[in-house]
Amino acid sequence: MTNKKDVLLLFGGESTEHDVSIASARNVFAAIDTTNYDVYLCFIDRTGQFWHVTEVVDHVPEGAQELLPHLGKAGFVTREGKTVDVDVLLPILHGRNGEDGALQALAQLLHIPIVGCDMASSSLSMNKLATKRVVDDCAIPIVPYQVHHVSDDVPAFDGITKDLGNVLFVKPVNAGSSIGVSRVTNQHEWEAAVSLAHSYDPLILIEKAIDARELEVAVIGNYPDVSASVVGEINPDGEFYSYDSKYDENSTSGVIIPADVSAEVSDIIRAYAIEIFHVLGCSGLSRVDFFVDRSNGDIYFNEINTLPGFTDISMYPKLWQHEGVSYSDLISRLIELAIARG
Repeated sequence: MTNKKDVLLLFGGESTEHDVSIASARNVFAAIDTTNYDVYLCFIDRTGQFWHVTEVVDHVPEGAQELLPHLGKAGFVTREGKTVDVDVLLPILHGRNGEDGALQALAQLLHIPIVGCDMASSSLSMNKLATKRVVDDCAIPIVPYQVHHVSDDVPAFDGITKDLGNVLFVKPVNAGSSIGVSRVTNQHEWEAAVSLAHSYDPLILIEKAIDARELEVAVIGNYPDVSASVVGEINPDGEFYSYDSKYDENSTSGVIIPADVSAEVSDIIRAYAIEIFHVLGCSGLSRVDFFVDRSNGDIYFNEINTLPGFTDISMYPKLWQHEGVSYSDLISRLIELAIARG
């Protein structure tokens, strides 16, 4: 008889992607194979406190007990002294203190395996500027960009467009789900976009806008045994795949799996995805996103997401479902990869 592993599923969090995390966690909790895993739940509220709960919630229920890390002891304790021993952490979290290395560092201090990337690769992959520089060093094409710090003077829109073209994208360096991202075509939009992006991060990216298809690949495994899924395509309902396009209940955005691309383009993108996964030191899972220029077919790396969404519309589980991997089997595979890595 198989000995069950104790899994602590963490969700919520302090970031602007709190609600996305809850939506993903509901799906994951419903899909976990309870014949092999005993699942415990930890709701992280918007202040960063950890709470032991019995169902996926969007607020701290009455009577919930706060969970405190028991450093070096592979578990948590409540303020009342109850211990919660854990074999593996399953973070269904996004953004700051979820996928940026902070929680992964805590797992390391707790001596508990964690699903997904470690502290170093999570931190590196969350930083769009750092990943661009690493990927560029691998001779994988990236979209032309500039960087602006909140303490620097804001350049005129006309000056930026001389280098990057008449349409720009402005985005925080450390954020996900397209939060704080703006498409800019004039001075007024430029000023508002810079202000918005800086409200999320002191460092922002200004990128050349490309009329491009948005393609994504799911990667799974631990080095060196890593696999890439088929290529999927995002079909946004607006000018770009914004937060509302992803998560608004009225969104008509969709995904196309597999993407209608040639075998050659698919092979290049999948090979790029695995190389990027390796060079950033990733493990477990990641979704790697690309642009394909509609005018000439050029391929560009966009970004990597080390804890991709698991909502009803999320690309990562859909790509593996297309490959014949059920939602439940995917979660089990990710848990076992974390345990194997230790």
